[in-house]
Amino acid sequence: MLFRLFVPAVLLVAGSTMFSVQANAADTLAKIKSTGEIRLGVRDASVPFSYLDQNQNYVGFSVDLCHAVVDKLKQTMPALKLTNVPVTSANRIALVNNGNVDIECASTANSLDRQKQVGFSVGTFVSHTRWLVQADSGIKSAADLKGKTVVYTQGSNALGFAKEISEKNNLDLKFIPAHDHGESMLVLESGRAAAFIEDDILLAAKKADAKNPAAFTFLPESYNSLVYGLMFAKDDPTFKKTVDDTLKSLMASGEFNKIYAKWFEDPIPPRGIKLNFPMSDDLKVRVKAPSDKLPS
Repeated sequence: MLFRLFVPAVLLVAGSTMFSVQANAADTLAKIKSTGEIRLGVRDASVPFSYLDQNQNYVGFSVDLCHAVVDKLKQTMPALKLTNVPVTSANRIALVNNGNVDIECASTANSLDRQKQVGFSVGTFVSHTRWLVQADSGIKSAADLKGKTVVYTQGSNALGFAKEISEKNNLDLKFIPAHDHGESMLVLESGRAAAFIEDDILLAAKKADAKNPAAFTFLPESYNSLVYGLMFAKDDPTFKKTVDDTLKSLMASGEFNKIYAKWFEDPIPPRGIKLNFPMSDDLKVRVKAPSDKLPS
């Protein structure tokens, strides 16, 4: 009888412990306070969102937004240490999920599929998926890609869109994966792929940074609307509020617009190129009324 009473008690304690661990698994603020460190997920070549400058420092639009969050946290944790953790399109979600990254500061689009794994801030950018090709290739539209090989960056949503476009239009596309956007651009430049599919701003950045930007051109087709956000652990409302409140404050004060102009309209490091990418009407709406909702 005593044994029968003891077993449920043990199970109850074990169950309570498991629940506690699960409940605190996504308590990012508690983790940051405990360790005295915040770990930012950064990219090497996601211009102008997150990349390495001429001094091998991580810079960019999303990096600046994350630094604003760090500054907010330092108001109550002045000794907070900032650690940059390099991520790629392929491993960024896994690194957030396993706790190696507290907040990703790059160019990740919010989506229903990704929401099953991670959380997102209010929207910080809106882009569209497009094709970039060599200007002298004779390719004038997506229809001209029929039977050709195209390149995509591993871990990007672009592969799914490219497959959908191929099937819907009977293009019979072949696909080459690349490690990052820089490698994707090299594949296009070398002629191993006829086109590079990715978000328009990321393609614009690679085009602007090419030795001869005029050697590349966009195809006229534009697909969907993609809303970028800062990415962090799923089901962590306290940390999400901290991040969202910081971004909303930047948007309300006009500082967000200044940060945007710094990276999308003004000359940027390392070579002082200008992307000439003014803020879209879609993003202006979100700056006026911040939201993490996806386009309908």
